[in-house]
Amino acid sequence: MLTLALSKGRIFEETLPLLAAAGIEVTEDPEKTRKLILATNQPDVRVVLVRATDVPTYVQHGGADLGVAGKDVLIEHAAENEGAGGLYQPLDLQIAKCRMSVATRADFDYEAAVKQGSRIRVATKYVAVARQHFADKGVHVDLIKLYGSMELAPLTGLADAIVDLVSTGSTLKANKLVEVERIMDISSRLVVNQAALKLKRERIRSLIAAFSGAMSSNS
Repeated sequence: MLTLALSKGRIFEETLPLLAAAGIEVTEDPEKTRKLILATNQPDVRVVLVRATDVPTYVQHGGADLGVAGKDVLIEHAAENEGAGGLYQPLDLQIAKCRMSVATRADFDYEAAVKQGSRIRVATKYVAVARQHFADKGVHVDLIKLYGSMELAPLTGLADAIVDLVSTGSTLKANKLVEVERIMDISSRLVVNQAALKLKRERIRSLIAAFSGAMSSNS
């Protein structure tokens, strides 16, 4: 049995065409069922639905043979798990694209605030990315970890800035925040458990090849 860990939403939807290229179709809609394990048209392949941040954990520890996770999630997972040995990343699938950015209130002078040697307060779920980014700039940062409603932090005075994922920017605009610095582009990657790669080598290799072929035909 080959187990693929996916998170609901954009990653799930954008992985479906890649699975189809490998002849795999998920037989149930995750939005219409409470099931967390979904069958496919292939009797030896199943999909498990987990939180996006849990995908690398499931794959690393063998709860799934492979999964799809954003670069943002993988960076944080590696920082929290001393490099996350046991995870192989064969493909950047170029799906669920967005960017990691710094945003502030429109009336906040970010350029003046991040002069080398200064200190600012930053709220984020992506602590490892934020810490490295500001360290590279020579800025001292007080990091405040939040798990949601990030846009509230500058509006309530909790933080000077936030580091968060940005897609269209409409959420920032609706909350009167502006994107002041782009840190990195984000896309989702295929991650594979290294033990599974040895034990189920042919099945996983064929899946990787099908994904790669589908990406090439779409580019």
